[in-house]
Amino acid sequence: MKTSAFIIFIAIVLVIYGLVNSYIFIRGLQAIPAGSAWRGWYIAAFWSIAFTFVLARFMERAYPCGFTGVITWIGSFWLAFMLYFILIALFIDFARVLNHFFHIFPQSFYVDYAHTKLVTLSVSLILVTLVVAAGFINARTPRIKHLELKVRKVVQGDKSLNIVMASDIHLGTIIAKRKANRLVATINALKPDIVLFAGDLVDEDLAPVIKNNLGANLNQIKSKLGVYAITGNHEFIGGAESAVKYLREHGITVLRDTSMIIDQRFYLIGREDRDKPRFTGKKRMELAELIKQVDLSKPVILMDHQPFNLEKAKEQGIDLQISGHTHHGQLWPFNHITNLIYELSSGYKQSGQTHFYVSTGFGTWGPPVRLGNRPEIVQIKLIFD
Repeated sequence: MKTSAFIIFIAIVLVIYGLVNSYIFIRGLQAIPAGSAWRGWYIAAFWSIAFTFVLARFMERAYPCGFTGVITWIGSFWLAFMLYFILIALFIDFARVLNHFFHIFPQSFYVDYAHTKLVTLSVSLILVTLVVAAGFINARTPRIKHLELKVRKVVQGDKSLNIVMASDIHLGTIIAKRKANRLVATINALKPDIVLFAGDLVDEDLAPVIKNNLGANLNQIKSKLGVYAITGNHEFIGGAESAVKYLREHGITVLRDTSMIIDQRFYLIGREDRDKPRFTGKKRMELAELIKQVDLSKPVILMDHQPFNLEKAKEQGIDLQISGHTHHGQLWPFNHITNLIYELSSGYKQSGQTHFYVSTGFGTWGPPVRLGNRPEIVQIKLIFD
């Protein structure tokens, strides 16, 4: 990505971030009585917390230490609080507009209006805290999704393949040792023939991954036919070359616009992430070019991080495409937006003879919170018939 474009993008993000926080701050401050000692505490606490996420993004790469980890956690949680505070503030203001025209509030609301505003603030704080807490618990309890799919091709040897697939792990400060241990233990318990990571295995900056020695966890994955991964947009954000080098050093075969035959039974194709041109100025290989190296009489599995242009996989005779990236919005109501953007935001779909699966992902980006969907590890049993 060009430096000027990156600076403009960051500036836009910071302006939006500042405006959203200012709106929440003003609406909260209006609920605290003038002259109250709580106003000073509120101002100091609000902006200290609001700035932690921005500060953490700059410090995580330059100074990966315990203090950076603490502010990263605080700032990441604040993103979830910020979302639901802005939603509840907009809902209240919408109700006030309706009341202005239709007088829907009872008159008792105005007997002690200062008290009503303070109660509204307190209820909003409790409600948002409960919602975020529930989302945090949900994000820490991944499910195992089981699928059994048939591919109408004959293979020599075993007539089935036990695939364990995960995407969007986002190893780093938030997804660290404990979550990595759970990932590895769950994968190994499923006794996979092959393990596939469909992009965003690391979360942008590699420094926390190295600091926490998370590669040692990846080395513990047991799979008959190996562990394979592709790049996602976050590998490119943090520097794909260093991320790929680290993963390869820890037992992961990273496919970068590459096809290879596995066990003389099926082909595995791994595409570079579609954002590669944005970060490197270089194009990724077209699927039609990759397919030229493949014998389509054998089953073909494609890993492509972002689930765009699904019809191309069907046209090229792919038997199974696995993707991630969407997180299915991660936080409600963003799942409704991803449903509009992607033909398949999460779950399974078949088109012709091609099977598609888009995972909601195992980890999280930003807040360690999920609402409206579950994190997952996917077990796909392919039956060759």
